[in-house]
Amino acid sequence: MDLSNLSAIFGNSAFTVVVFIVALSIIVTVHEYGHYIVGKWCGIKADVFSLGFGKPLLQRTAKDGTVWQVAAIPLGGYVKFAGDANAASAPDPHAVDGMAPEDARHTMPGAPLWARTLTVAAGPMFNFIFSAIVFAGLLLSTGQVKDTLEIAEVKPVPFEVGLQSGDTIVAIAGMPVPELSQMGDFIETLPRAAQMDYTVERDGTELTVTGPHPFPVIVGGITPKSAARDARLQVGDVITKVDDVTLNSFYELRDVVAAAEGNEMTLTVWRDGETFESAMTARRRDIPADGGGFETRWLIGIYGSTLYTPATDPVGIGSALWGGVEGVWSVITGSLSGLYNMIVRNISACNLTGAVGMAGAVGTMASQGIDSYINVIAFLSTAIGLINLFPIPVLDGGHLVFYAAEAVRGKPLPDRAVGIMMTIGLVIVLFFMTMGLVSDFFCT
Repeated sequence: MDLSNLSAIFGNSAFTVVVFIVALSIIVTVHEYGHYIVGKWCGIKADVFSLGFGKPLLQRTAKDGTVWQVAAIPLGGYVKFAGDANAASAPDPHAVDGMAPEDARHTMPGAPLWARTLTVAAGPMFNFIFSAIVFAGLLLSTGQVKDTLEIAEVKPVPFEVGLQSGDTIVAIAGMPVPELSQMGDFIETLPRAAQMDYTVERDGTELTVTGPHPFPVIVGGITPKSAARDARLQVGDVITKVDDVTLNSFYELRDVVAAAEGNEMTLTVWRDGETFESAMTARRRDIPADGGGFETRWLIGIYGSTLYTPATDPVGIGSALWGGVEGVWSVITGSLSGLYNMIVRNISACNLTGAVGMAGAVGTMASQGIDSYINVIAFLSTAIGLINLFPIPVLDGGHLVFYAAEAVRGKPLPDRAVGIMMTIGLVIVLFFMTMGLVSDFFCT
């Protein structure tokens, strides 16, 4: 094991641990509250609502008899309903023996099939709903980019910039600026020159100013488990050279990194008026391809950023909510595609992330600002909701499979069969957790 991997993953360990525990606690609370409240609506009594596992640190008993607690190990949580054998909601075959029917009705095994199904499905559904609301809230707070290319702010760079806040860019290098949907392709076709002409409207007057490429090598974001994170690059850094190659656009960085094929490079970086050099080696990564599937490329692990922050218009609540739903759907489809491609070995199993890597990812995003932190919480909430729907015993999806079999058979599965499948499910979950940790520590 390379212990430097552990240091690289955690970075500022105290900060990482705190923000990860906070994020996980929010996600778990949402998930378990979904189970609890829908179970309550369906007439099923909850004995315990626990945030965390192990020894309780804080406890309070509500009027309905539910014990609300915070436990010592903050890596999950559970709701134990009346009639559950344990915190994993394994059914107790003797829980309702001798009970009056009206009392048995308020236990998990004694409740109607529809009530149990809704209660179990509610956890993942609440994760999805929570994520959609968070994504929608972020859209409402940031707005949508205007159709015209109006500059809200020019970012600090070590180049001469004639652009100003409030300018509306009409043309770049003599080429008219297209509509927003075509902007990415337009910027990629521009000359990769150090300076170019911008035609702008400023205070009602059209004039020409000069400035650098609209997509210089500004670090807009840093990915977890990347060379850039290990080298302590920061959002807002500007990479001006790789070895002796001067960079005018982010596209040139992409080409130079690819050409290096994993050999060490020396980057010249500008930060807050100071210039320094940083050595790093790109890593092979499997990333989604434009036409579907995945492609493997050499990457240092940064997102690009335009020279300016574009002005935005407010977003309506309806549009924001729809954008939130689209965000959840994008996470679901992307996760399933990645899992499928790992199973068929189109991409490396190193794309699987365990608890340590997840903590590192949360810490990385939190260090880039509150919006990034909130966004990664919503992302993980969707991912955890999806994982819980997998048809594996001990997960919510496994319980739903049991209930589907009960609906077909007209009676529950035999206790012995359920016990065997729960054991198999636990082994499967532990296997994937182990694989995730192996990826965290041994994959770079």
